[in-house]
Amino acid sequence: MHPYIYLLIAIFAEIAGTTALKACEGFSKPWPTVVVFVGYGIAFYFLSLSLRTIPVGIAYAIWSGLGIAVISLIG
Repeated sequence: MHPYIYLLIAIFAEIAGTTALKACEGFSKPWPTVVVFVGYGIAFYFLSLSLRTIPVGIAYAIWSGLGIAVISLIG
């Protein structure tokens, strides 16, 4: 699979985890808490796959930039 597809999966998983972070209310609600941990787990796994070929500075800039933009729109 193309490394930028891995990066997009990482971005969407990070967005899901971050969105669920507020809903889990200090990790007191089980399902949003599961979404947070699974979302961030998937995000870091696919980010690491993309880093096999994409330089870390470029991958992190895209990952954080798109994540911030989408989370800001959602929020």
